[in-house]
Amino acid sequence: MDAQESAKNALKYVLDAIPNERIAIICDEECLPVGDAFAKGAMELGLWVKSLALSGGTDVRKDIPREISDIVASRSSDLYITIFRDSEKETPFRVKIIDLIHRYRKYRLGHCPGITLDMLTEGALALSSQDHLELQDTARNLMSKLSGTKEVRVMSPRGTDISFSVAGRDFFTDTKFDWKMYKWGNLPTGEVIVGPVENSLNGTLVCDLAVGGIGPISSPITITAKDGRAVKFESSDQSVLGRVEGALSIDEMARHVGEFAFGLNKKARLSANFLEAEKVGNTIHIAFGHNLDFPGGMNNSATHMDFLVSKPTVEVTNEMGSRFILMKNGSLI
Repeated sequence: MDAQESAKNALKYVLDAIPNERIAIICDEECLPVGDAFAKGAMELGLWVKSLALSGGTDVRKDIPREISDIVASRSSDLYITIFRDSEKETPFRVKIIDLIHRYRKYRLGHCPGITLDMLTEGALALSSQDHLELQDTARNLMSKLSGTKEVRVMSPRGTDISFSVAGRDFFTDTKFDWKMYKWGNLPTGEVIVGPVENSLNGTLVCDLAVGGIGPISSPITITAKDGRAVKFESSDQSVLGRVEGALSIDEMARHVGEFAFGLNKKARLSANFLEAEKVGNTIHIAFGHNLDFPGGMNNSATHMDFLVSKPTVEVTNEMGSRFILMKNGSLI
């Protein structure tokens, strides 16, 4: 699929872009081909485009550059696209930018850490108009079934058996901008998401597919959780284990649960980048860390790391105490 067409469809069907709106595209130098596709797609829709390229380098970025702060403070854009290199070490930097833009609430943001041109031509963002509409329909149907859910239990053949509360927390989707919530979203899309109660996660989580900021893994990571917090990490891959432990040691809330989500995108691939992998259909993922921008979210960590699970069985309990299987071995019931 043509990258410009994919970018245009994402702007139109996910972010509700309309002619004469203003868009700011903030892009790392190494991601300029992706930024260019979004700029051309935006112009084809009749948007006014402002582009900002950030110089790269090997240093881990921590603070928001002045030029980004100036663009946001000027309130001269209706939409933002942020296109950054993928690194779990720069997650706190990206969270700061999301918080800065989200603080004003009137803006729509498509956040794209680690996005590649290949995602626009072959992968999870290579979606036609009909693809977007079908994905949104699937998400709406799933959220309807999840309405009134109080507790979730997730199991998998590799050993996951974990439960958590979602009482008072609303499920939402990234497949379509929600004008009531003004929730920012990642591109590509393809999730139904909730922020679990931060002290409720208990049991064993076995991540056997991929880790946010790291990508696909060759050896599973087993995480033991108690009262919402990851208390133990195990893996035969010491390199990955060290990166996970390091990322989730940045502050006190980094090891508390922050997200549970279903992957729904049929074109998403278990690729080298987790941004696409977490959208893979028939999977779920659980994240630890930041979720203040989720409905009811109270985790104020500076970081956020996701763990992808294959062939999950998901059992939900509603407010009336009734239990039912919503997903079995990765297939929605």
